[in-house]
Amino acid sequence: MMTYKDAGVNVKLGDDASRVLYNAAKLTWENRRGQFGEVLEFFPDFSGLRAVRVGGLPTDALTNLGFDGVGTKIEIAERMGRHDTVAYDLFAMVCDDAVVRGAEPVLVGSILDVNSLGRDGKSNIDLVRQLAKGYIEAAKAANVAVVNGEVAELGARVHGVGDFNYNWGAGVAWFGRESRLLKGDEVKEGDAVIAFKENGFRSNGLSLVRKIMEFRHGADWVHQIFDEDLLDLELPYETQAAHPQRTLGDMVLEPSIIYTRAVSAMFGGFLGEPRAEIHGVAHITGGGIPGKLGRVLKPSGLGAVLDNLFESPPIMQYVKEIGRVPDEDADRTWNRGNGMLVITPEPDQVIAIAEEYGIDARRAGHVVNERSIIIKRGSLRLDYRQV
Repeated sequence: MMTYKDAGVNVKLGDDASRVLYNAAKLTWENRRGQFGEVLEFFPDFSGLRAVRVGGLPTDALTNLGFDGVGTKIEIAERMGRHDTVAYDLFAMVCDDAVVRGAEPVLVGSILDVNSLGRDGKSNIDLVRQLAKGYIEAAKAANVAVVNGEVAELGARVHGVGDFNYNWGAGVAWFGRESRLLKGDEVKEGDAVIAFKENGFRSNGLSLVRKIMEFRHGADWVHQIFDEDLLDLELPYETQAAHPQRTLGDMVLEPSIIYTRAVSAMFGGFLGEPRAEIHGVAHITGGGIPGKLGRVLKPSGLGAVLDNLFESPPIMQYVKEIGRVPDEDADRTWNRGNGMLVITPEPDQVIAIAEEYGIDARRAGHVVNERSIIIKRGSLRLDYRQV
């Protein structure tokens, strides 16, 4: 006689994991209480009926869905045995992609595919609880409600490092007003470009990071201490002192900053009042500044000069140096310390709102009447021509 458990699927552990994520999701419903997107539950259970009331919408209301995942940053979490920040990367990828359209992300659903929730008498439920902890915190940072917590045991279809391997993807439902959507043709010559600081890699370019680190430090590189003796870089003392006894793995695992609430406040979200005039938003993920800002500027036929960007965080500088990564490749692979760029004729107002939400922001450059993105760092000048 054979059972489902003999095939590698533990139904009881699956239900336990679903309850963990359901209870975490339920806590996120407070984020939308009293707002559009408030979750109504008609039967309290992880598989129960729940919905969102959407009556009485403005006549120009629009909605759509966006999807993304964490990618290979999960391998760093597996190597570190630390999973409580991964949800920040997941939510940043889907929610920050929504606000670049001038829309407000409201509801998030996810699918967690795992190798195994437990075998040989050992349970991975405590690791699922780590994911759930991040779920709650990241949803609050993005001001969204999570409507599900789907878990599937897929056995050998999911590979990784250690005993708990998974892939995590999510979908976001966003709502916007047609009159407020950012289509790209709003950008004007002379607009300021405001940069929002990022302290890590976000969820992009990690395959290159892992390859460089393993080549330099071996398979166990995540546990190497990041200290002054390790660095050949001339970093400010206070930058080094800010990371005492942190490992390389800790620093690469740095969770993504979620910019959603700040940017939504600027353009007014779905039903609020605008607080700043926004002409474009670029979420700096794969493709870097040349790719993502270039996409925003393309409809207007304009370009930008960026001469006051944030410096790359120390761990990114280190990986670039030991991997001898050319600036052009680094610019197209990583955010280099700039997680989001906002194009606006009201730079002071945008910076002030960002700082209200704990985001370090600065005027990084301006829009020019030329199909090129010029990045200046000290004496270095890189010209990324747009087609």
